[in-house]
Amino acid sequence: MTTLHLLSQSPFASPLDSTLRLLGVRDGLLLCGDACHALQPGSAPLELLEHLPASIALHVLAEDLEARNLAAPERVQVLDYPGFVALCTRYDKVNGWL
Repeated sequence: MTTLHLLSQSPFASPLDSTLRLLGVRDGLLLCGDACHALQPGSAPLELLEHLPASIALHVLAEDLEARNLAAPERVQVLDYPGFVALCTRYDKVNGWL
């Protein structure tokens, strides 16, 4: 069973470590809201994300990324809202982390 994990809180004050430990090899992770700060160059959260297996898909919402004036690394797929909805249908479950 595959799961899309949604993370919206800052990686500096959120369950990022817990989320990453629970990712299955075919799961996906979508960063939105303040979770986009995990993509700050040189940050510890970005280093954690870069070391995930390639089979784990990484995504970020374009609007949230742009609002924080950040760029997505090559590995991270940037999605608009219709793309986000389509992404949710590709997984068996969607889990939002609070």
